[in-house]
Amino acid sequence: MLGAVACGDSSKAERTQGAPVVVDDFGDSVAVRPAAQRIISLNPVTTELLFAMGAGSRVVGRSKWDGWPLAALEIPDVGDAMQPNVEAILARRPDLVVLYASPSNRTAATRLQEAGVRTLAVRTDAVTDLRRIATALGALLDETRAATVAVDSTLRAVDSVRALAPTSDRLPSVAWIVWDDPLIVIGGGSYRSELLLVAGAVNTFADMAAPSPQLSVEELVRRDPDMLIVGERMAVRFSSDARWRQLRAVRDRRLIFPDTGIVGRPGVRMGEAARHLRKLLRPIAPVAP
Repeated sequence: MLGAVACGDSSKAERTQGAPVVVDDFGDSVAVRPAAQRIISLNPVTTELLFAMGAGSRVVGRSKWDGWPLAALEIPDVGDAMQPNVEAILARRPDLVVLYASPSNRTAATRLQEAGVRTLAVRTDAVTDLRRIATALGALLDETRAATVAVDSTLRAVDSVRALAPTSDRLPSVAWIVWDDPLIVIGGGSYRSELLLVAGAVNTFADMAAPSPQLSVEELVRRDPDMLIVGERMAVRFSSDARWRQLRAVRDRRLIFPDTGIVGRPGVRMGEAARHLRKLLRPIAPVAP
């Protein structure tokens, strides 16, 4: 029997009429047997994980957002990851489709299931999601050991950066701005909030449960973070806008421009992402009380 299910707090395997299954983040049971051989992954996190497990040769379709590893670009692109083209997916004759568990993908998951295709819908929002997703994929591919090795090595890399973080009570505060009109920031529900802590900073909006809450510029000014993570085009707009120049981080140019291809996803590159952020933070931190 399986050691764990894909979602929820249960640690028991489940069986449906004697057959082992995993349960995804839509609450649907997915039969484990036979081992998946033709996989379409419409989530960059799971695509990266499949390649890290040595199962890249089984991937027969990907989303247009999948760009790493480079070998993934050789896999046929079946379109968007949200509200995907079900006909394009079925044309690739998959025996397993992996989706992001967004409400907008519920209809696609149902249609694929009705067509007889096993469908695994998973959330990939937190560092802790990686192990349970790998556990599910390892079971569905009959590659449990490879899945465990991929996750263990990733989390060891994250912990190696965490061990370098300063122990000071006054870590620099960072607001990670996703968009500026309307203002959307990274909240405590996003893995990037934990990634900041690993790298030696604290998310200004870690107290907000949503992964990417929307808020007012006034609230951002009120909290006045030590640093901002922004896009380069945002930085240009901020420098000429009086509203944004109320922030010390803008006036003092304490702005960070990370590589979004590295830090954007809670996948097997999280150790690299933590090192990347730490390197960007070090010339600016620590901040005096």
